[in-house]
Amino acid sequence: MIIRNTPPSTCAVSVIIPMYNAEKYIADTLESILAQTFQNFEVIVVNDCSTDNSRQIVESYLEKFDGRLKLFDNEKNSGVSTTRNNGLRKAIGEYVFFMDADDLFVPNSLEGMYTLAKKFNVDFVNFTKGAVASEDGKEFTVGQTKLIPEDVVMIEENLNWRVESLLKCRFNWGIYRKFLRRDFLIENNLSFPDNVKFAEDQTWTYGIFFCAKRIVHSPDVFYYYRKSAGSLCRSRMNFFKSVIRWLYPLTGGMKWLDNIMSKIEFFQQNPSFQYMILESFTSRYFNKIFKDFLTVKQQHIYEAIRKNLCENLGEDDVLIAQLCTFVNAQQKQIDTLKKNIDTQRKKIVGLEKQLKSK
Repeated sequence: MIIRNTPPSTCAVSVIIPMYNAEKYIADTLESILAQTFQNFEVIVVNDCSTDNSRQIVESYLEKFDGRLKLFDNEKNSGVSTTRNNGLRKAIGEYVFFMDADDLFVPNSLEGMYTLAKKFNVDFVNFTKGAVASEDGKEFTVGQTKLIPEDVVMIEENLNWRVESLLKCRFNWGIYRKFLRRDFLIENNLSFPDNVKFAEDQTWTYGIFFCAKRIVHSPDVFYYYRKSAGSLCRSRMNFFKSVIRWLYPLTGGMKWLDNIMSKIEFFQQNPSFQYMILESFTSRYFNKIFKDFLTVKQQHIYEAIRKNLCENLGEDDVLIAQLCTFVNAQQKQIDTLKKNIDTQRKKIVGLEKQLKSK
């Protein structure tokens, strides 16, 4: 750990950045923070055992931030969820924002986010618009979540409405669209699920929307998500890696989410909603996994899962069996559809021959 100068005991905002091999982008990210109109912040960079020059670049910025930049190192490569959690434990800000190491702020980002949160006294601000930057950071596009009318700021305290909106996938999962009160996260134990290695944003987003008492939904655009070539979301994987990638949020995320909902009075009084959320959550990942299973034999599927999840196999045996059953049922339906299509094609060919002979 490296800290320069004497850090303050508290600040308005903690910007938490998990970093792994971001040497191409991290300087631009830090420059966008230095350019902020609001200066009552700290930046916590947690290095997840980068093998490039990312760490050295961050070190070169320590003096420029005058004690507000803190650099920590994970003992081992742990993934983005654990890395964010490590940063959250170090944070002292009244509010926190989780930033990716390759993304960018606009100059008034922290000022705008902080002003909204304080003005409306909310657990977090949810931004309904998002901007995507090209890899070189020069081109930008803005998209709108179909949640509320465009350019409307909405104060909301309706958990029932949130649950129904989540079931319809009307919220954006992006962590970078959330500006959160740190005590809200701590009081509700809303750290990221450590055993979820991919799509952790979706699981965690469910949790914060379920636990929040008061939210402001805002169309302001303060953040540019960069389309970097090395993103895990856009990298191509072989079959076995793809299976495991989607199993992590399915197994670990479902348990984490069920535990969160079980503690909330709304779900205790409305168990049907809890069931619908879990069913929707499970179906989403089953369907993603299923796309990789269409041409693979069931025994190979089970072997791939067993090989990669052997430490937790006892806990997940039932889920794995359900997964294989689901795949088997879907494959049978596809086989039936293919046979029906072949039969119909043959009938069409026969009819065409009859028409030509007349």
